[in-house]
Amino acid sequence: MPPSLTSKPAILLLLAALSASAQTLNCDLRDYHQADGLRAAMANNELQLTWQGERGEELRAAFAIHDAQPTIRELAIHKPGAAWATLARDLTPEFDVVSGRRRLSEQQMAPLRALGIQLTPEVVEREKWNAFWDAPLQIPGSPNTNLDLPRSAAEIRRASATYHASSDASGCRVKTEGARLEVTFPGLSMGIFAGDLRFTVYKGANLLRQEAIAQTQEQSVAYKYNAGLKGFAIGQNTRVEWQDVARSWQHYAFGGAPNNDPVALHARNRLAIIETGAGSIAVFPPPHKFFFAREIEVNLGYVWYRKDSESSCSFGIRQPEHEDEWRAYGVSDEVWKRRSDQARQDLNNFALYNAPPGTMQRMPVYYYLGAGDAQATQQQVLAYTHNDTYKPMPGYQVAVSHFHFHVNEELQDSHTLDLQPGWQPVLRALGINIAILADFHGDGHANPPARFEDQRAYFEGVRRLSDSDFLVLPGEEPDAKLGGHYMFLFPHPVYWTKAAGPYKSQDPKYGSVYHPTTAAQELQLLRDEQGVMWQTHPRTKGSAGYPDAVREWDHFRSDRFIGASYQSLPVDQSEQRICEKRCFGTLDDMNNWAGSKYLIAEGDTYTKYPDDETYPELEVNYVKLDKLPRFDEDWSPVLHALQSGDFFVTSGEVLIRGQGSTIMGRSRVLAFEVEWTFPLEFVELVWSDGEKTGRQIIPATDLAPFGSHWFSFPFDSTGKKWVRFAAWDSAGNGAFTQPVMLNMPK
Repeated sequence: MPPSLTSKPAILLLLAALSASAQTLNCDLRDYHQADGLRAAMANNELQLTWQGERGEELRAAFAIHDAQPTIRELAIHKPGAAWATLARDLTPEFDVVSGRRRLSEQQMAPLRALGIQLTPEVVEREKWNAFWDAPLQIPGSPNTNLDLPRSAAEIRRASATYHASSDASGCRVKTEGARLEVTFPGLSMGIFAGDLRFTVYKGANLLRQEAIAQTQEQSVAYKYNAGLKGFAIGQNTRVEWQDVARSWQHYAFGGAPNNDPVALHARNRLAIIETGAGSIAVFPPPHKFFFAREIEVNLGYVWYRKDSESSCSFGIRQPEHEDEWRAYGVSDEVWKRRSDQARQDLNNFALYNAPPGTMQRMPVYYYLGAGDAQATQQQVLAYTHNDTYKPMPGYQVAVSHFHFHVNEELQDSHTLDLQPGWQPVLRALGINIAILADFHGDGHANPPARFEDQRAYFEGVRRLSDSDFLVLPGEEPDAKLGGHYMFLFPHPVYWTKAAGPYKSQDPKYGSVYHPTTAAQELQLLRDEQGVMWQTHPRTKGSAGYPDAVREWDHFRSDRFIGASYQSLPVDQSEQRICEKRCFGTLDDMNNWAGSKYLIAEGDTYTKYPDDETYPELEVNYVKLDKLPRFDEDWSPVLHALQSGDFFVTSGEVLIRGQGSTIMGRSRVLAFEVEWTFPLEFVELVWSDGEKTGRQIIPATDLAPFGSHWFSFPFDSTGKKWVRFAAWDSAGNGAFTQPVMLNMPK
């Protein structure tokens, strides 16, 4: 119809529709302070953030509100010497949650009952938040795995985020936080969760963080979330790219039919990238805090895309709802069954995240804005995780413990000791130098001589798997007389069994063999052979109630008991630290009870292969060692370093490169050199007088990514028993030293 003939009612309807969709945006800027490289301004009814990125680039994100829905009006990048390039327009954030009910596991209840601890409502409420064997979305659940089964479908609730952003200043808040800008839109609703939508940009980084920050008042909530952006225009050059698990590049150019549901990508490095024609945008989850503990690391597909129409697509991150039912293979029915049972792909183990009532759960997703193609952007993103490896540090060896690979059985099943199992290249590729295994945990024989023959295969097998830069140590998780679950590690191969017999005897084939049958004899074995032990997964799993129950026992008070293990279990997205309450609570209590005790990073996982996503499921120990012992040498330097606390624990992105102290009058100054990739959040000094723990936190949000810095703490040690240091970044990654005992005045 010619413009002159357009009817007045049609024009009025068009104007009414535009008015209904567009809202005036007013932002509260009282907490915004302009800084070099960070700027927020209102323009054309939009909030525009402009910030300095990497390699001299500038980034821009513009925000608006339509129908109470916050939108990203534009994402753009400016390379030096070039014009601004728009990467995407008119994007809307997506979030959805699936929640179930958190239950206490039978694995926890059994040791608590054995200790005589009554499962009162208070005990259940406390202990259920440390559940590992729980799968809140698995209906009806297997009998005898959790309290109060079966589960019902009514327990599972699904919800997508809706927004009720206001057009006045209360509907948008802008805050300068050090070297970052935060834009918060209140009014997010997501089923049982309610809170805010927030975007954060960081000076010196091409990152854009989008997160739902929400709480629930419901009891016993366990949940998982998916997140992303919707509305990417499909043009001639638009396509999503990723590396598959074999590290081959794959792509989809949106030439197929529209999708009803997100398409999960089993992508290497948990990374998908959209090429838009003007550049690339990558999407990925936080490297470690996104991942709850499992017994395997099978890649379950943590990123997704969706073709919404012929002209629009979406992409983001996801957590699946259950474990993959893949099974190990074997050359006979007998081996197939045994290897399958031990692979631990169990549908009853998929614990999700904790959401205690009233806690602010943070559900982030990261985007990286790149001026180049997908492969260039991938390399820029992977710099934040050192390419998913543990960066070498002179004078340190990277160690991690507690793997149930059942080496002795695998070697004997294959009828050769010269075998490369799937786990060896996985650990080596991560940059691990010392792998401490934990065979004989449900595998192998219990009684000699078959037990000793299993040990012989174990010792000889890991001897052949070791190398000049890769030492495999044959540890064991015996779980016998000393309470709960625990690790044994000796400085050389030791033949021993829990079966009845003389404490020590000589065998013509195996040499000295031991038969410790009491707690006192197990401790004596550690002393005789200079071994060490530590409590595995303290206060959870089969160690529920431990080490608390043995705090007065001789072995806990001895120098043979060096501490407990550290693992990201449970995950509570309201916590700033990995394993904030269970692990650090145990560490601080142990050092208050006795002398020096430490946290040793562990995996506590089973079979693994090179196509797994192992990096996000691990934290490691950087052990102070100038030289890695060969297998046929004495391993005592490794044990001595662990026994003396000469190591720090890290997720990999934060490193503690040095530490020192100087005396200033009656006090001293403690200093720590930290290196990081993701923008740093804070560093802290933690201490105790033997009863109460205190801490000093130094915010570090003013520091750029990919930096290093010496942090100093004036510290008066008067009345203090011990002190330790930790550093945490904005993605939840971190590193911490072991406690150092101080000389308290008498």
